[in-house]
Amino acid sequence: MKLKKVAVAVAIGLMGMALMACGGKKSEESSAAAGSESSVSSGSVAADAAKVKTVSAGKLTMVTNAEFPPYEYHEGNDIKGIDVEICQAVAEKLGLKLEIEDVAFDAIIPEVTSGKADLAAAGMTVTEDRKQNMDFSDTYASAKQLILVKDDSTLAGKDDLKGKKIGVQQGTTSDLMSTEDFGDDAVVRFSKSMEAVQALTQGKIDAVIVDSQTAEQFVKEVPGIKALDASYSDESYAIGVKKGNTELLNAVNGALSELKSEGKLDEIAAKYTKAE
Repeated sequence: MKLKKVAVAVAIGLMGMALMACGGKKSEESSAAAGSESSVSSGSVAADAAKVKTVSAGKLTMVTNAEFPPYEYHEGNDIKGIDVEICQAVAEKLGLKLEIEDVAFDAIIPEVTSGKADLAAAGMTVTEDRKQNMDFSDTYASAKQLILVKDDSTLAGKDDLKGKKIGVQQGTTSDLMSTEDFGDDAVVRFSKSMEAVQALTQGKIDAVIVDSQTAEQFVKEVPGIKALDASYSDESYAIGVKKGNTELLNAVNGALSELKSEGKLDEIAAKYTKAE
């Protein structure tokens, strides 16, 4: 899915360090010198970064699902977004070259746990279930889930979804939460959020649950839909790494801490959430 560059008027609560969330298509982002797998930039990056071993020598492989603006999305042949720029900055801190792997959302965790990727960054919410499979950095952003409906819908909030057909992107927290709240039969799963929105406009489902920034982008671009005022849930995003990979987790957190103190995280968020 190709989506035009995001400029959503949203406040992202950057709270501290890291991130997480989404094989398929690969894209490489240039960085500072790509040395050996243990090389580190000459700055003040955490000492633990020197101990980091990555999947590919000299590279930091990020797995994502580039269907989630403004965090990650396609622009021509490139993958851009908040998560991409944050991971690029982290890679530079570690003296590594960022490589991006774009996969289906529900393939993200297996890519990390199997050792095919170093970290997951895809606007991924930290949940107890996911913590059983991956370790997470400190949260770097706060978000909420919104409900999209057609303009003429009489639905007003979460309680009105009982007995309705709810569209979600498969494997996301929207999928998990709506299934828990309303049962498997009520949830219609799609490989991409845009496919769920298209089904909504065609009257095949009654509502779509999606992250607030993405929801606002869809409302701006797709005629005939609106976001309900009441949020479905609130959540926090973080970066995921293979369980037990303490060296990489510490290095990522150290790099993110420096980026936060330098104002770089705020700068990246503002770039993608600036009002038009």
